[in-house]
Amino acid sequence: MKTVYTCFCTDVIHDGHINIINHAKEYGRVVVGCLSDREMIRCTKFPTTSEEERVALYRSLDGVDEVVMQNDMLYDDVISTIHPDYVIHGDNWKEGSEKSVREHVKKLLDEYGGQIIDVPYTYNENVRKVDQKLKEKLSMSEYRRKRLRQLIEMTPIVKVMEAHSGITGLIVEKTVVEEDNGRLDQFDAMWVSSLCDSTEKGKPDIELVDMTSRQRTIADIMEVTTKPIILDGDTGGLTEHFVYNVRTLERMGVSAVIIEDKTGLKKNSLFGTEVVQTQETIENFCEKIAAGKKAQLSDDFMIIARIESLILEKGMEDALERAFAFVKAGADGIMIHSRKKDPAEIFEFCDLFRKQDPKTPIVVVPTSYNQVTEDELAAHGVNIVIYANQLLRAAFPAMQKTAELILRSHRALEADSQLMPFGDIIRLIDEL
Repeated sequence: MKTVYTCFCTDVIHDGHINIINHAKEYGRVVVGCLSDREMIRCTKFPTTSEEERVALYRSLDGVDEVVMQNDMLYDDVISTIHPDYVIHGDNWKEGSEKSVREHVKKLLDEYGGQIIDVPYTYNENVRKVDQKLKEKLSMSEYRRKRLRQLIEMTPIVKVMEAHSGITGLIVEKTVVEEDNGRLDQFDAMWVSSLCDSTEKGKPDIELVDMTSRQRTIADIMEVTTKPIILDGDTGGLTEHFVYNVRTLERMGVSAVIIEDKTGLKKNSLFGTEVVQTQETIENFCEKIAAGKKAQLSDDFMIIARIESLILEKGMEDALERAFAFVKAGADGIMIHSRKKDPAEIFEFCDLFRKQDPKTPIVVVPTSYNQVTEDELAAHGVNIVIYANQLLRAAFPAMQKTAELILRSHRALEADSQLMPFGDIIRLIDEL
């Protein structure tokens, strides 16, 4: 009997999956692959049930003869071991981000005469409801909040892109690229930056935009996305206020807040010593961290301590002393900041910190040392990389140039070639 293979990466079975199995049975013995968590998150999906639960679900389906784990989105592992005569899939993978996966599978099958069976994609009211249910489940606070901790465990490095509005949140949520090796990749989480939030409102980055306004930005993003959110919490404000904000953020479904060890009127770190900036005492900042941890109600929410010692030229010893003290006070992670043009001092900090603490997550923001790669950062023990302001900085010159073109031309025609077709924007939003 010939072997027919299909891969599932769903938590809920709908008519489309049953249709695939029914087609597969016509060709031979049906083997279903359960795509692993690590690979699912690279393919724009995030599991809400465990691998074991998904395997059990697939085994319970009528017509399925065997279920195996698939640990490679490109099918290399299962095709090399199972040698299926057929790989069956919905025809939606003939275009879009999954097209490269299909092309790779075809090459593997061609080597020994295997074939692809493309089944017309099933889309009816039942399928639509199931898809919507899964999306809504992923966006619920209890699922979204814990996802950052899950990602830290699953991935070599968590890639975070800034979002400052619903539309930028959608861009971060939906952008998927095909790498040179044919694999798919995407951002894992979103960073809601104080700088970008303030700039979007035309205000200076001095904690002028209050937390209520910041929460409205978060709500706008959460309404249309499912990925975890890390909030730039500036200094955290007064400890008495910080504990209430922790509760609010936790309830909203935010995964983490990062607070910096400075006091007084907050100034952007990239100014360094060019402006007067005062670092908080270790004792006072530890008290703020401890108070925040005591206030939270779940184990999912993370309070990450941002250390400004290198920015303020206080030295490596001061940075490390603070890092170990903040972890002892309860910090769930350490963000180390630098405005140097190369990552040497970041690497030095990470290496020295990892000698004593192999587990606490390290966060970096390579804005000034932007030549460093994610692989290089991961090699030094970094867990989270935040691209903190690039979308906003990309938008500003484009908008300014468009405004100048229209003003000079006294019409919009000359600017039109630089603009995204409005239909594409509508489609991005209509895919919700």
